Formats: sequence, structure tokens, C-alpha cells
Amino acid sequence: MFNLNNFYKSKEWTNLISELRLERVNSNGLLLCESCNKPIIKAYDCIGHHKIELTETNVNDYSISLNSTNIMLLHHRCHNKIHERFGYEQPKKVYLVYGPPCSGKSTWVNNNAGVDDIVLDIDSVWEAITINDRYIKRDRLKQNVFGIRDCILEQIKMRFGKWKNAYIIGGYPLKTDRERLIRLLDCELIFINESKEVCLQRAVEANRKEWEKYIEDWFEKYFI
Repeated sequence: MFNLNNFYKSKEWTNLISELRLERVNSNGLLLCESCNKPIIKAYDCIGHHKIELTETNVNDYSISLNSTNIMLLHHRCHNKIHERFGYEQPKKVYLVYGPPCSGKSTWVNNNAGVDDIVLDIDSVWEAITINDRYIKRDRLKQNVFGIRDCILEQIKMRFGKWKNAYIIGGYPLKTDRERLIRLLDCELIFINESKEVCLQRAVEANRKEWEKYIEDWFEKYFI
């Protein structure tokens, strides 16, 4: 038996969306968003949306929940807009957005998060409580920065407040760390999958040579 919290993490749902992504590629090899009609480039940016709203009452009615004709494939941001437009109040969702440095994690979140969403980016916490650049991290201040992070994580864990979605940004190359946060926060993973070569090139373009080490370290540690 499904509920709204475990349905979207089920193999039945994820397998169906994978099948629909393949089936709905057009003759030009593109998967188009069924809202804005623009290409969905990355798999992590593709969200399945139920035309008939999914509820605790009908989630186990497979003619609704797993019916391909009832499902639209949308950009993450277009999916959020639809729910805001029609006033759907979904259960709070938490997303762990992870990947290598310079992969585009913050850019993706900035393009998709709404005004009523929480965004927890440890670099932004460093920047908020010091006069330093967001990437300068003094050891003497770690206890304070991590204390703020843990406080916000606890609020997210308890679903405290009236926010809609929460986005947690970080590298998290180790599978054990990601699994711990999944258990703690009941979150969904969004992997910003970019190659090491592209990340290194972006570091050069940003004139951040010191990032090259962080990028190399991430790819050495990463475990699927």
C-alpha cells in the first residue's frame, strides 16, 4: 500500500517515468516539457505530474497514479508553477541537490526554487555571518556555521514552519553521507551530473584555481 510520501520513491513510479521519458522523445531526439514545450535536457530536471491530482485516497488506484495518460512530463520549475497556479498544497518536499564543485548546483536551485522555499547552502551560511568571501572558511568559525546548519536541518527534518519545499545544496560525494540524510530528512536526491572536465573549465573561467583541488578531491571520493 502506498501513501503520498512513499509513492514517489517507489520502483513502480521511477520505472514508469523512465519508460515515459524514452517513449516521449520526439523525432529530433528531444524530450519536450508538456507545459513550456522547451527541451528537458537533464534527467534530474524531469518531473512526472498527475493531471488528476494524487491524494491519499486515490494513490493506490493505479488507473490514476500509474496511468501514463494521466502523467505529464515537466521541467521541475514548470511543475512548481502548476502547483502554485492551481493552489495545490502538496506535502512538504525536501531535495538534496548534490554533485561536484562547479557542476551548477546553486544555479539549478536558483532557477527552480520558489519564494516560499527553504534553500540551505553551507557556502551561503559562511558568507552570511562573516565579512569573507563565501568560499573562505576560517577554522575558528566552523562551530558557529555548522550550528546554524544543524538548526535549519532540524527544522527541515521536523517540517517546522510553512515553507513548501526545501533544497539542501552540497557536494556529498560519499554514498553513506547521502543515505544518512535520506533517512534523517526523508529527502529526494537530485544529482547535478557534470563531467570533471567541464567543472575544471568553469573553475578556470571563474578565476578560482584553488577550486581545482576541490574538484579533483570530489571525483576521487565519489561513489554512486
